[in-house]
Amino acid sequence: MSDAHDKTALFRYQAFEQNSEAVRTVLEQVYEALQDKGYNPFGQIVGYLISGDPTFITSHKSARSLILEIERDIILEELVRHYLKQAE
Repeated sequence: MSDAHDKTALFRYQAFEQNSEAVRTVLEQVYEALQDKGYNPFGQIVGYLISGDPTFITSHKSARSLILEIERDIILEELVRHYLKQAE
């Protein structure tokens, strides 16, 4: 008998149209808006990425609208890609 937990799942999603620079720009703008409002930007962005709840992101400076333009999985992929490149 094979346990389903022994197999590796393949994560697939549609190719994204945003490039790394677009993701970086949006994250920087969201970070700045959250800082302006006195929030911990890292905690708020992580809360959004984990939960998918856009209310973690302020609407100040249209930050919420901006971050919703990019799928969360794309943002996460770019973060992981950047982190691993830095670790090399």
